[in-house]
Amino acid sequence: MGDMTNSDFYSKNQRNEANHAGEFGCTLQELRSLMELRGTEAVVKIKETYGETEGLCRHLKTSPTEGLAGTAADLEKRKLIFGKNFIPPKKPKTFLQLVWEALQDVTLIILEIAAIISLGLSFYQPPGEGNEGCGTATGGAEDEGEAEAGWIEGAAILLSVICVVLVTAFNDWSKEKQFRGLQSRIEQEQKFTVVRGGQVIQIPVAEIVVGDIAQVKYGDLLPADGIFIQGNDLKIDESSLTGESDQVRKSVDKDPMLLSGTHVMEGSGRMLVTAVGVNSQTGIIFTLLGAGGEEEEKKDKKAKQQDGAAAMEMQPLKSAEGGEGDDKDKKKSNMHKKEKSVLQGKLTKLAVQIGKAGLVMSAITVIILVLYFAIDTFVVNKKQWLPECTPVYVQYFVKFFIIGVTVLVVAVPEGLPLAVTISLAYSVKKMMKDNNLVRHLDACETMGNATAICSDKTGTLTTNRMTVVQAYVGDVHYKEIPDPDSIPAKTLELLVNAIAINSAYTTKILPPEKEGGLPRQVGNKTECGLLGFVLDLKQDYEPVRNLIPEEKLYKVYTFNSVRKSMSTVIKMPDGSFRMYSKGASEIVLKKCSRILNAAGEPRIFRPRDRDEMVKKVIEPMACDGLRTICVAFRDFSSSPEPDWDNENDILSDLTCICVVGIEDPVRPEVPEAIRKCQRAGITVRMVTGDNINTARAIAIKCGIIHPGEDFLCLEGKEFNRRIRNEKGEIEQERIDKIWPKLRVLARSSPTDKHTLVKGIIDSTQVEQRQVVAVTGDGTNDGPALKKADVGFAMGIAGTDVAKEASDIILTDDNFSSIVKAVMWGRNVYDSISKFLQFQLTVNIVAVIVAFTGACITQDSPLKAVQMLWVNLIMDTFASLALATEPPTEALLLRKPYGRNKPLISRTMMKNILGHAVYQLTLIFTLLFVGEKMFKIDSGRNAPLHSPPSEHYTIIFNTFVMMQLFNEINARKIHGERNVFDGIFRNPIFCTIVLGTFAIQIVIVQFGGKPFSCSPLQLDQWMWCVFIGLGELVWGQVIATIPTSRLKFLKEAGRLTEKEEAPEEELNEDVEEIDHAERELRRGQILWFRGLNRIQTQIEVVNTFKSGTSFQGALRRQSSVTSQTQDVTNISSPSHVSLSNALSSPTSTSAAAAGHPRREGIP
Repeated sequence: MGDMTNSDFYSKNQRNEANHAGEFGCTLQELRSLMELRGTEAVVKIKETYGETEGLCRHLKTSPTEGLAGTAADLEKRKLIFGKNFIPPKKPKTFLQLVWEALQDVTLIILEIAAIISLGLSFYQPPGEGNEGCGTATGGAEDEGEAEAGWIEGAAILLSVICVVLVTAFNDWSKEKQFRGLQSRIEQEQKFTVVRGGQVIQIPVAEIVVGDIAQVKYGDLLPADGIFIQGNDLKIDESSLTGESDQVRKSVDKDPMLLSGTHVMEGSGRMLVTAVGVNSQTGIIFTLLGAGGEEEEKKDKKAKQQDGAAAMEMQPLKSAEGGEGDDKDKKKSNMHKKEKSVLQGKLTKLAVQIGKAGLVMSAITVIILVLYFAIDTFVVNKKQWLPECTPVYVQYFVKFFIIGVTVLVVAVPEGLPLAVTISLAYSVKKMMKDNNLVRHLDACETMGNATAICSDKTGTLTTNRMTVVQAYVGDVHYKEIPDPDSIPAKTLELLVNAIAINSAYTTKILPPEKEGGLPRQVGNKTECGLLGFVLDLKQDYEPVRNLIPEEKLYKVYTFNSVRKSMSTVIKMPDGSFRMYSKGASEIVLKKCSRILNAAGEPRIFRPRDRDEMVKKVIEPMACDGLRTICVAFRDFSSSPEPDWDNENDILSDLTCICVVGIEDPVRPEVPEAIRKCQRAGITVRMVTGDNINTARAIAIKCGIIHPGEDFLCLEGKEFNRRIRNEKGEIEQERIDKIWPKLRVLARSSPTDKHTLVKGIIDSTQVEQRQVVAVTGDGTNDGPALKKADVGFAMGIAGTDVAKEASDIILTDDNFSSIVKAVMWGRNVYDSISKFLQFQLTVNIVAVIVAFTGACITQDSPLKAVQMLWVNLIMDTFASLALATEPPTEALLLRKPYGRNKPLISRTMMKNILGHAVYQLTLIFTLLFVGEKMFKIDSGRNAPLHSPPSEHYTIIFNTFVMMQLFNEINARKIHGERNVFDGIFRNPIFCTIVLGTFAIQIVIVQFGGKPFSCSPLQLDQWMWCVFIGLGELVWGQVIATIPTSRLKFLKEAGRLTEKEEAPEEELNEDVEEIDHAERELRRGQILWFRGLNRIQTQIEVVNTFKSGTSFQGALRRQSSVTSQTQDVTNISSPSHVSLSNALSSPTSTSAAAAGHPRREGIP
């Protein structure tokens, strides 16, 4: 790795080293260079310099068995000399930076320019001020006072721009803060097991210091660099550092180097920590990548030039490594390139449609105004264009330009990105209370569209408190725990030894925390069940373990998903060896050639005996939903010593001691949760490693399958046989025949789980693309969790690897929390729809009013500032009010919306247009005959800078009142009648409606010139409110009209599968923007990016519309694509982007190593 001697860590540390080199026998520098060696080089170096690992322990003043003493002074000193185990995150963006980013918004820029021009012109007193010859088309003299007040409009626009910017920036800022808070919580919760003062304790990862002895086991993510000092069968996945997918076998004498950020895939052991934080391999890479702060950026460039190879190796880490510092931030921005979430896709589409319409309308408005003015002044009144009149004309043109901008501003619903963010952020906060820790914001909303859940059995559907309830010992099948006296003493002793020794020593049964509670099970739950069995037999496992401590175990074959068994070899006092074995009964029994009889003596065990035993013992146990485990042993002579690496020979010719049936009771709340899922149109499938009878029994208890239904329960082998062709390749057509009916997949391997998830997602058999959620806890579930649309990891039982690959972490490991996630997801979707229904009504009305008003009376009845207020109140507050509606159980009574259901349904379209008709009718009535009704002066055709009229104030006020009452209507989107239902459950909503009303009173009565308002009388106010209340009545009228009659209504924001491919590209462009602000401003960016690309989009859509057969071809092509790693984007001819997976080594390796999600790279 590129050496970083010029870094500031060094300058500090070298000074320290000079003072402290005497205290420890090795310096930071020496350890750093040691950790850069691999394999045998490292072994040789350790031997030469320190003389074995014990020597190194002595140098670092620690003991391989006792660990550090753990005194505060010693730990502090170590932190001072060797650094803390903490990688400083990237500095968060300052508030000013966020303000600057918010200012980049195109609409705001247009407004700023308009405001500045308007301001400039109001201060500019043209010489031809009194020149009658210039003639104003709209006549009317100007007061001196009013001419001076001309600056107010410009200033007010600027003020409202500042408001918008501050709101956006503040939102970004608090979101970033929240995200970091969540981040640090996840980090604080991450603990690691170390030995201090002879005690095994768990400490936060950040507390680990150089010299600690850490215990590593299956599923851990290593938090620091270290040297392997003792353990068995340790295999590490170093792909996050090296990109090599093969697991690396570690051993004390061949390759003892353990690196931070790598995953333990098998085995267990102890390591001596030698480098932490910025000095560990991961830390060095992070500093090179610039996560360690600003000053590294320059270095970063240097390092890349120095050695491209190193840079290439570092790249994948950005996305693949998780767990420290700010990498999750980066990770998130890389994350969902796979496919935009359903909601984003639909919103983008809608955004583009609306933005386009707004641009067209505003352009037409400006053109009509300018033409009207020009024709009226120069043609009808035959005026000459005099040089001294230029400023006056320009002032008119500016006014027209401002009106045009107003129309555009109102057309674009800026509140949309805000509503999405608020809604997601609010839901994520609340979901924490429902035991869902959301790691990727959009997962929350995707969950609302889920159509299938593939759940693990153990721990998710069941309580994961394993207890042995049946046993087959000494030729007798006991239906409950046998009396210890009825078992031969020899057998009993063997049984206790086999269970106590052949299980992880970290697995224990501790006394209950509360009086009368259940004993606490710590460690592997199946092993806890077996240890519990030993205690039930009135025996104790502790003395056996004390007699043979972990260091004395001769050889351990740890459990993994291939072996499905675990074996431990010990050396007997006479020099011979004994191996204890345990595992899935059908697997271990096949390897048994003897079995202990009623007297405790071994007798021959033939295949036909085995078949009989399967029938008489194992199947009945499995049908009761028990998991069957076989315990066996084998003796070896001391000479010749067996070849321990030849596993097949070693694991054969065993003697069976007993078979036990372990019960894992179904969680009491699961059957109800599954019933809710099925009612909500979600299919629950169980994918488990257990045998098929156990799995089926539990599936029936949970209600996943109901006797008499047409469903499939398959074993992994059978599943594979059915989905592969003669060549052994997986065929989508074959999967399509199976998955719709498949409910239980038993004895499945992690790859089967991944295959099933991928098969369901890629299936074209149903018209809706399936949205699949997967739960997993083991390291091996990683690929399936990544592939799924939403991956749930278990917070308690889950390994770091699983959590890293997931989108949501279930903090209580409970299936019913998934149902809550579905509810929240649907709620987010509905909140956005509610907001859209409200927002679009406003937009349509405001645009048409501004447009017609401007064209007929040369001036928009709603002024720029008023429009901005309307936009601000509605956008910010309404999005807050409607996005924070709490979810109700009723959400679970309907089917998922799916990908192709439009965002704005026909019912919503009916509501939007219906309310728009009501509002427009009233506003135009007020505009053209209002002055007669209220007996006031007409506000139409007012000259430039004339004072605000009561007439236009009434129009503005009525408009706002109608919006306020329509906001209540917008709470229901499925045509329900009672719009007040549950309104008091949402205090935010009530506060906002009342607050907005209060502010409106202030604006109208005291807003004066800046808001173009003139105070109103009480009776005028009553009329405004009365017309507003009419909205509620009108809402009932609209609800009466059946939607089915209105065939002409179009839906909007529909996402068809065909458009998903080009959509990808939009995402590519957005990638460059940092995540936190991207999440919020995605909407705004896309409005304008979208406009540029709209032509392309339309070509594409048209191409696709011409036929569906093309879609099939597209799908097939994409599934072929995913097998070869060429990531292809199929799009219109104007840009076909075929990025070969090797074209840019760095970026693609990042994508491939970090995110198998991308285009299904497995």
